[in-house]
Amino acid sequence: MENPHPAYEGRPLPRPRDEVVDQGLGFDVQTLLDRRRALRFLGLGAAGAVLTACGSGSSSSSSVATSSSTSTASGEIPDETAGPYPGDGSNGPDVLEQSGVVRSDIRSSFGTGSGTAEGVPMTLELVVADLAKGGAPFAGVAVYVWHCDRAGRYSLYSDGIENENYLRGVQIADADGRVSYTSVFPACYDGRWPHIHFEVYPDQAGITDATQAIATSQVALPQNVCEAVYARSGYEQSVANLEKVSLSNDNVFGDDSGALQLATVTGDVTSGYQVTLNVGVNTTTKPSGGAPAGGQPPSR
Repeated sequence: MENPHPAYEGRPLPRPRDEVVDQGLGFDVQTLLDRRRALRFLGLGAAGAVLTACGSGSSSSSSVATSSSTSTASGEIPDETAGPYPGDGSNGPDVLEQSGVVRSDIRSSFGTGSGTAEGVPMTLELVVADLAKGGAPFAGVAVYVWHCDRAGRYSLYSDGIENENYLRGVQIADADGRVSYTSVFPACYDGRWPHIHFEVYPDQAGITDATQAIATSQVALPQNVCEAVYARSGYEQSVANLEKVSLSNDNVFGDDSGALQLATVTGDVTSGYQVTLNVGVNTTTKPSGGAPAGGQPPSR
């Protein structure tokens, strides 16, 4: 009979259906700390702890990934839903078929759209690592990013902005696996923790087919930064919505409180924020993201 409460070294597994090596960053860190304490007791010191950690288990997507880049990915980014408003052709509109979608400033619509999203300035930077190659920078991958505006609406879908395509764009990763977007801080709409969606494609040629995505995930935004932003004009609805949700009970980040998806954020509400996340992608595992998620943004 399957153990209903699986554990490892006396600790319950946060992801009971997954292997021990796929339990997330928080679980891995605690495991390393526990082993380091044990080795110190035996007199082996920190060097022995490193050797033990490196020699335990087989290579997997949860291992710490290192690269020649200054940034590292701590594990494989969890596959998450693309949500009901992807705009990638899998659920209605397809912005990825449109000329002009490859751009770094995503605040304004392009093509036939004319709208511009307003809000607190935000620069989003994702650094993509190829875990199948030991965490080397994943140069050349195409990363499609989209998120709601400060009213919680999604272009292409929400009432009144069906003909706009702002806050959507693609960038091609540079030699360090880095992509960067100029945008505005998204709202918190009812039922979801504040977040940013993204899909990773093997290259620019593959973005016109959503089934070619090698990773689909979301960036979680820190609570203290959200609270500072939502005190500004235009974000009034987000204040009450944020009070009703947390990282631990969100239907996407709740399984591990966004351990590998919580962004590092610097800056302030006046000059804007720099949002950064390291994204580990493992092409040897089968993507499982893409299904719709709960939480409905306002239609108006």
